[in-house]
Amino acid sequence: MPSRDGILRFDEPAVPPGESPWVVPPVPSAIEVVEYDPRWPDAARRIIDRLRRALGTRAVRIEHVGSTAVPELPAKPVIDLDLTVADPAAEQAWLPQLQAAGFVLTVREPWWHGHRLLRGGRAGGGSHDGDETELPSNVHVFGPDSPELVKHVVFRDWLRADAADRDRYAAAKREAAGGPEQRMTEYNARKEGVVHEVYERAFRAAGFLD
Repeated sequence: MPSRDGILRFDEPAVPPGESPWVVPPVPSAIEVVEYDPRWPDAARRIIDRLRRALGTRAVRIEHVGSTAVPELPAKPVIDLDLTVADPAAEQAWLPQLQAAGFVLTVREPWWHGHRLLRGGRAGGGSHDGDETELPSNVHVFGPDSPELVKHVVFRDWLRADAADRDRYAAAKREAAGGPEQRMTEYNARKEGVVHEVYERAFRAAGFLD
């Protein structure tokens, strides 16, 4: 279990000199925020089933997180999943199976909770088992002691429960998305202030803050 202090912190470490997190370099593109689609939970379940078929008991836990996991919240039409494995650094134990299932390793950040990002669906270079309709997916791989796993669930569950913050976050997302070419880091930075405000209320509701 991650520490309380780790869960409450947002200071991500700098990229070490000479290192790059990108296995597949990003390409700036238009970021589209669309209205909530009630089919997203089913899409997430299908991707989770693919992950479990590929990894079996190596998949310690899989959570549908991010905006597509919150009913009524507009989102980018990309399914975000948190995958917990025993040790992200032991890639031979889980990465070949996911690559064989059609997921593409895109980011490797061993200095940040061992994080790896794999993309699947249309965003990951094709479909699986002939399914041309599968939504793109971001699979975030962490170890069991990563505070990000707790933070993402706290944030998701609070937005599911609180309509005012859900509307506030929706407005920030729409405002942050814009322009024909935009990097995800720019999009995230433009809504960061609102995200931190919502997190504070979510942490209080969950009992992490007095």
